[in-house]
Amino acid sequence: MKIAVNSRLLVPNKMDGIARFTLESFEVLCKKHPEAEFTFIFDRQPPPIDFGKHTKNVSLGPPARHPILWYIWFEHRLKNYLNRNQFDLFISPEGWVPPKLKAKSLSVIHDLNFFHQAESLAYSHRLFLTHYFPKYAKRANRIATVSEFSKKDIAHTLSIKNTAIDVVYNGVNGNFKSTSEAVIKAKEKYTQGTDFFIFVGTIHPRKNLENTLLAFDHFKKHSNTEEKLVVVGNRKWWTNKLEAIYSSMNFKDDVIFTSRVDDKELAALLSASIALLYVPLFEGFGIPILEAFQCGTAVITAKHTSLPEVAADAALYAKADDFKSIAAQMESVTNDPKLRDTLIGKGKKRLDHFSWEKTADLLWESAMKCLRDES
Repeated sequence: MKIAVNSRLLVPNKMDGIARFTLESFEVLCKKHPEAEFTFIFDRQPPPIDFGKHTKNVSLGPPARHPILWYIWFEHRLKNYLNRNQFDLFISPEGWVPPKLKAKSLSVIHDLNFFHQAESLAYSHRLFLTHYFPKYAKRANRIATVSEFSKKDIAHTLSIKNTAIDVVYNGVNGNFKSTSEAVIKAKEKYTQGTDFFIFVGTIHPRKNLENTLLAFDHFKKHSNTEEKLVVVGNRKWWTNKLEAIYSSMNFKDDVIFTSRVDDKELAALLSASIALLYVPLFEGFGIPILEAFQCGTAVITAKHTSLPEVAADAALYAKADDFKSIAAQMESVTNDPKLRDTLIGKGKKRLDHFSWEKTADLLWESAMKCLRDES
C-alpha cells in the first residue's frame, strides 16, 4: 500500500499544532504499519526528519507560502505528482486536497477558524481559504478532525455528512516533562526566580493575547503581588491594537517575551509556572492544555468551542472576551493553593484520554475507512 502525506508544514522551529499532529502521529504510524510505504511530500528541501524504514521524503517546489503559490502547488504540482506515482491514499494533515486525484484522499481539518475569525487574517489568505476549503472538503473521500466540536462545525459549515467525518483527538508526548533542576534554571533565567503565569501559542489575534495582557495588568493592579507573565510564541501577527494595549500597560515590565522555545525549555517553563493562561477566542483542540497537564501545571481556559471537551473539569474557565473574568481566575488559582493542587491532580487524570499512539490508531482507522469508501 502506497500512502502519500502532505508534509508542507513540517518546518523545524516553526511547528504549530498541525505540524505537531503530523510529526507525532506519523512517527507512530510508520512504526506500527510496516506493510505501508509512506512518502512525505515537502514544498522545499526536506528537513532532517527520518520516519524510519519504508518511508521517503520528497521535495516538490516551489515553496508555497502565499495564496498564488498555494494554488500552483496544490492545484497543479502536487496533483500531477500524486497521479503520476499511483498512490493508493493521500493524507493531508492540513486539510488541503488537490483536484481530480486518482488516489483516495483523507483530509484532516483541524478547525474552521478562518470562517469564524476571518477578520484576524490577511484579506488574500481569508479569500483563498474560504473559497477553497469547501472544495477541499468535497474533494476528500473522508475527513478527520480533532474534536467533536470541530466535527459538528465542519458538518454544518461545509455541508458534509456526519458519517463521513471521524474524530481523531490530538495527544501529548509522555516525555514532555522536565527535571527539577531544569525547572529551577528556567525560572531563574526568565523571571529571576519570581513566580509567573505563562501564555503559549503563536501571537495571532484568535489566541487572544490582547485580553490576556489586559487581564494580567488588572490582576497585578488589584493583587499587589510580584508575579510576572511569560509569553512563549513568535510575534508574527503583532497588530497595532496589540501594540497599543502593551504600551499602555502599567506592568508591562513584568511581561517577558521568549519567542519560540524548544520542547525541553517549554516543558521547564510550564512546570515552573503558576498556571497556563490559554483563553483563545476560537480553538479546534488546544494542545498546550495537554502539555500543561503533563507538566503538572494548572490551566485557565475559555468555556467555548472545543476547550471544555479537552479540559473537562481539570481547568478553571473564564470568558475569553472579558479580561476581568480571566483576572478573577488568576486570583483564584494564586490565592487558593488547594484549588491549584486539585486542578493539577485532575489534569493528570485527564491525560488518560489522550496520547499520540491513540491519535495514530484513530487516524489509521479513518484511513482504512477512506480506502473502503465508508461514509
